[in-house]
Amino acid sequence: MSILGNVLWIVLGGGIFLFLEYLLGGVLLCVTIIGIPFGVQCIKLSLLALLPFGKKISDGGNANGCLSVFMNILWILFGGFWIALTHVLFAILTGITIIGLPFAKQHMKLAGLALVPFGREIRRV
Repeated sequence: MSILGNVLWIVLGGGIFLFLEYLLGGVLLCVTIIGIPFGVQCIKLSLLALLPFGKKISDGGNANGCLSVFMNILWILFGGFWIALTHVLFAILTGITIIGLPFAKQHMKLAGLALVPFGREIRRV
C-alpha cells in the first residue's frame, strides 16, 4: 500500500518538487562550513519528502542533548517555522477532500520534522 501511496504522492502530491527544493537547499547550505549541519537536515527532509509513505519519524538517541536543542532553536529562527507552516497549510488544503486525507497526514509528518529536525530519525515502518 505504501508503494501506491508514494507513487501517487510523487505524481499528484508534488513530492518530486518538494524533494528537489529540499535537496537544492541542502546542497547550497553544505557549500559553507557553518551550513553543513543544516544542509544535512534539509537532505534528510528531501528524502522523506520524496517517499513519505511507510516511514515513521522517531527521536534519535541524542534527541535530548544541548547541541540538538540549540541547533533546533537556530533552525526554527532561521526558517524552520515557515517551512513547517507551509506544510501545515498544504495539509489543510489537501485535507479538505476525503481523497486528500492521506496526503494531509504526510504533510503533517513533514511539518513535524521541518519544525525540529535535529535529534530525530526517519525509520521504515
